[in-house]
Amino acid sequence: MIDLRSDTVTKPTKEMLDFMMKAEVGDDVFGDDPTVNELEKFGASMFGKEAGLYCSSGTQTNQIAINVHCQPGDEIICHEESHIYRYEGGGIMRNSGTSVRLLRGNSGRINPDEIAVNINPDDQHYPVTKMVSIEDTSNRGGGVVYDFNDIQKISSICKEKNLKFHLDGARVFNALTVTGIDLKIYGSQFDTISVCLSKSLGAPVGSLLLGPADFIKKARRVRKVFGGGMRQAGIIAAGGLYALKNNIDRLKEDHQRAKEIEQILSQAEWIKSVIPAETNIVVGNLTDGLNELEVVEKLKEHGILAVGFGRGRIRMVTHLDIRDTDIISLKNQLPIKF
Repeated sequence: MIDLRSDTVTKPTKEMLDFMMKAEVGDDVFGDDPTVNELEKFGASMFGKEAGLYCSSGTQTNQIAINVHCQPGDEIICHEESHIYRYEGGGIMRNSGTSVRLLRGNSGRINPDEIAVNINPDDQHYPVTKMVSIEDTSNRGGGVVYDFNDIQKISSICKEKNLKFHLDGARVFNALTVTGIDLKIYGSQFDTISVCLSKSLGAPVGSLLLGPADFIKKARRVRKVFGGGMRQAGIIAAGGLYALKNNIDRLKEDHQRAKEIEQILSQAEWIKSVIPAETNIVVGNLTDGLNELEVVEKLKEHGILAVGFGRGRIRMVTHLDIRDTDIISLKNQLPIKF
């Protein structure tokens, strides 16, 4: 099978596994796990942040950030297709009692002008606008990257209006591989950052939440309340540490293979159009009348795993377990009749 369902399906390399098996461990709830501590410090330093918190998933890091930044009755501004709203089980409302202001944007991105006109006035009839969250890259937008100028403008608006600015950086290293922006300059635009280690970077488990030391102290308490405190977590944290130190530069290979898949899909009779692949996500729009679930099942019969991506769309994602030979096989298999 050529597994293009997601970049979460990767398995640790031998080198990563060897590194994990040698990890020193301790009780992380007591703060005694040296590998977790090293990962948190290393990740924070990359983006110029004071501290970090290792969590089990990007959903957990995002939800903890919301819970610390917001009170019940506050409001978050985000894109209508954002992961924190669409794919985290209603956690914004369920975990934190927080309202959302959904913006239409463009390809999963929101622009500064939209934000400025959607900040609520100081009026008891409205929720208190407290936080802005963006996703870079945008999953639902097809892996597109934010213009750094827009990020800077949004950051300025947040500072001016006393709003917290959070980054859902599930695939932030994919974005930075494209833009080449210095990590610390990029990180300085945000109050808090969520970085996923188990997607493009290929670690088996975990995400980091990065921010000021006092924020992370509060976040650690929320992680405990959410049931996220871990004990000898250094074994899995080591996978994330190895990924940060070894698997960033190679992301350009995933991007190149995604462009090749884009070209292959664009030639298929059952594809109407393909969103240009900026990073490692390829989204194809099916010809009229085709059902995405039926297409996914047909692809599976030909040894190709993809996912339905909303009505009339499919998604394929490249990752470190996809090789050039897989791209060749994909090209040979895709002349499928429906």
